[in-house]
Amino acid sequence: MADRGDGASAHGEPAADAPAQGEPALDAPAQGEPGAFDRDTAVLLTERDAGGVARFAVEISPDWRAGRGPHGGYLAAMLLRALTETVSDPARTPRSLTIHYARAPEPGPAEIACTIERAGRSLSTLSARLEQDGRLAALALSAFSVPWLAQEVSELPMPQVAPADPARVAGAQIPMGAPLFTQHLVLQPRTHARPFAGSDAPMEIAGWLGLDPPRPIDPLSLAFFSDALFSPPMIRFSERVATPTVDLTIHFRATQPRTGPAEGDELCFARFRSGVVHEGFFEEDGVIWAPDGTVLAQSRQLGVVIPVHPVYG
Repeated sequence: MADRGDGASAHGEPAADAPAQGEPALDAPAQGEPGAFDRDTAVLLTERDAGGVARFAVEISPDWRAGRGPHGGYLAAMLLRALTETVSDPARTPRSLTIHYARAPEPGPAEIACTIERAGRSLSTLSARLEQDGRLAALALSAFSVPWLAQEVSELPMPQVAPADPARVAGAQIPMGAPLFTQHLVLQPRTHARPFAGSDAPMEIAGWLGLDPPRPIDPLSLAFFSDALFSPPMIRFSERVATPTVDLTIHFRATQPRTGPAEGDELCFARFRSGVVHEGFFEEDGVIWAPDGTVLAQSRQLGVVIPVHPVYG
């Protein structure tokens, strides 16, 4: 299960070794080298059998921890990278990804096995299993497709908010004690809601998001952003809780990489809302926009509220 905890800035418990506010991201790449996100979500094809199963060796990095395990969006990006390489067709881009998180993997080697369940003339359906030491950590289903011709309609306008600030500092405006993965996150909040304030404000959070070092906005980064902020129900709680993800679905709406004035230097705007917390479970609906108002992705997840006792941190 993807762990998400105190919600200081994301869905993870605070890490004792989290960077101080405004501290630069670790291991800044040399020019031409991949940044931490691409390096740590890399997959290595080790086998492709006659039955259509592609196996990838992966390394779960400790730098993307969110509480007791890796950040759910980080694992989603890694799974999506393996699925994309399995399809191996630039014309077929990811359209949907659904992940059920079974257990939190430990830092270290793991394997992703991807199966092309069906490849039609226009659409491919795939499954993926993330396993570590023979135990299932996450199970995914995904659809890849070429574009289809239809009338363009959108009734999801981007909220009227202040534009992104020119400064892009990873960890800025993120409180100390936030989960470790936030060292890679550029966050510029556009709501005043805070977790564990015991507020009666709407369960909604929003802000400009980006990765550090900067990279183009593509399905991989959108998969990460879909789970990057604290859970909206935390606004109502006065005591700390963890909110692990049970399942996460992402619909990719604009699939071509997008960049800003400088390549890879664009932020996107994300808003997440919850409406019901019942028997410990809640839903979270998200929308991610480009600065020009284009809808890039929509997400929905089921999470569970777990009181934070000493055993959790």
